[in-house]
Amino acid sequence: MEMTLSSPAFNEGGEIPPRYTCQGENASPRLGWDSVPEGTKSLALVMDDPDAPSGVFTHWVIFNLPPGTPGLAEAIPALSQLPDGALQGKNDFGRFGYGGPCPPPGRPHHYLFTLYALDKTLGLQAGASKEQVLKAAGGNTLAHCRLTGTYRR
Repeated sequence: MEMTLSSPAFNEGGEIPPRYTCQGENASPRLGWDSVPEGTKSLALVMDDPDAPSGVFTHWVIFNLPPGTPGLAEAIPALSQLPDGALQGKNDFGRFGYGGPCPPPGRPHHYLFTLYALDKTLGLQAGASKEQVLKAAGGNTLAHCRLTGTYRR
């Protein structure tokens, strides 16, 4: 089976509710996944906006999630380390944790939540960038999946 990523807050390609944006509570949406491949040692999640005026903008980086984790609860706190040992990187807002959609007024932006199943735990510190996480993951990705949401102001 192929690994899948979903959210009860929005469907694939659907609009992200304002609660999860800068116009709402800026809370991270609940996410769930299944069919994580055997041999997975950790999971990593990145949320990007490829439509940002300055180029791809990273909204969330979280890595070293335990492989048995079935998903992420809503409103993950902006801590460098979560109780399960997962670490959060810094987003392009310069902060730990989730930074919700906040596009300029106009056309909708696409927000890509990408989950990676890795055959190793990443030897990085909290605050790592998306680039550092993806470089450390290197050729150790067993599978990945994506959920896309949209938002416009």
